[in-house]
Amino acid sequence: MAKRRRKKTGSTLISTLVLIVVIAWGVYTRGGTDPNGTDKLFQGLSNSTSSISNKISDATTAKSKYGGLSKTDYEKLAKVDFKSGCKAYVYVNHNRSTLIKNAWTVNRVIYSNLDSLNRTSHSNTGFLEKRNVANDSLRVRQFVEPTAWHYNRRNGTQIYNRGHLIAYSVSAGIDQDGNYNPNNQSGDQNNPKNLFTQSAFSNQKIQTIFEAKVRKALRENKKVIYQATPIFRGNELMARGINLQAISTDGSLNFNVYLFNVQPGYVFNYNNGRAKVDRAMKVNE
Repeated sequence: MAKRRRKKTGSTLISTLVLIVVIAWGVYTRGGTDPNGTDKLFQGLSNSTSSISNKISDATTAKSKYGGLSKTDYEKLAKVDFKSGCKAYVYVNHNRSTLIKNAWTVNRVIYSNLDSLNRTSHSNTGFLEKRNVANDSLRVRQFVEPTAWHYNRRNGTQIYNRGHLIAYSVSAGIDQDGNYNPNNQSGDQNNPKNLFTQSAFSNQKIQTIFEAKVRKALRENKKVIYQATPIFRGNELMARGINLQAISTDGSLNFNVYLFNVQPGYVFNYNNGRAKVDRAMKVNE
């Protein structure tokens, strides 16, 4: 009888240990405090800082000969939901570009074709130098209507912008085929392959921060590879955000970020781009 009692006690102890491990594992796998949900998609995420880093494959695993955003990483970003009150952008790959700096050979822009829904859902990549820097005096009237485009009729409030993947301010001399043409100093501002429907906030307040970094490097006579990829979820016609990354051939410029396509005070229906007022929508610059 004593021996059987000891056996039962040992079995109970083992069962208890197994239960503790299962509970601990369940807590771990359900864990995550990032309100945007990125911790459910990437390892190594943290909410303790003002921005979020996620682990994304480096350039050696990218299919393109010049690196950049992979299909797998595109799909991961497409799943991230913006939560009111969060920062307008997050770091990708700890803010390190996956572009291959030695791929810079010729001053040009590689424009991807529109997809089957006429969206600019693929990467545009610029191989840029100092002569591509433009200024505001070279702006021209824009008339292209990208998918999910709506005109601004909200009591004078600007909600929508025609967002350029490769900014006009760094595309002086680039024609619609992506080649350098010194007679085209205003850049390619009305190329359907280079435009998407972007919130005015994302375009004017956030994307300009990173475009300024590229312009600064170019003015310092550095050669830069700059890639922009609007991120669409499924068949939605309005992008959820845009991945921007750049690297200079000397490595002094190097960033990789994901900008949420959001507007303070409004929420978008990303299926068709329509916006409605929502004063609870806050965006932390």
